[in-house]
Amino acid sequence: MQGLHIIGMTWITTLDDLHAHYDQPGEAARLKVTPALTPAYQAHIARSRFCVLSTVGPEGTDGSPRGDEGSVVQIADPRTLLLPDWKGNERIDSLRNIVRDGRVSLLFLVSGSNTAMRVNGTARLSADPDLLARFERDGKQPRTVAVIAIAEVYSQCARALIRSALWAGDQSAGLPSVGDMLREISAGQFDGAEYDAEWPGRAARTMW
Repeated sequence: MQGLHIIGMTWITTLDDLHAHYDQPGEAARLKVTPALTPAYQAHIARSRFCVLSTVGPEGTDGSPRGDEGSVVQIADPRTLLLPDWKGNERIDSLRNIVRDGRVSLLFLVSGSNTAMRVNGTARLSADPDLLARFERDGKQPRTVAVIAIAEVYSQCARALIRSALWAGDQSAGLPSVGDMLREISAGQFDGAEYDAEWPGRAARTMW
């Protein structure tokens, strides 16, 4: 497959150029944006066990999946979300970004629903003992909690999820494992098979 030839390509570089390719948003697209959670928006986000947290920092942008057994966030009030940071790979890319630039976006999904919820706002991190204790389970607490001030929240058009048939069934057959990826990146020096074999047990021991 040949690469994309960009020499001589016409680029869109102004808002006028961009707007020339699109129509005006409809009434629903304009009406749906609110500065705080409505009861319907709150119900959808409270049901979500998974979201993608997007942050920005000096090195660039980052998108991080977040998930939980129940609601992935706690709703403190209609303008405030609480997102715990449970055990991960210790890279803390998103958290470093938040400390340096509080702007965040979240995309919430509920399995089986073609409605996604989007939240834009700002976040601060806290390790306050009382705040961490709100999330305690089996004697374990998150290391930090992101306190997210909502600037705007709205539902996302369902077309992307409908087009992708995301909930239509298992679409993962034949995909390389993480061990395969690591072995490829290291030119065979990393034992990917051992990594894959040990991962389920390691995940079970370190989930929280």
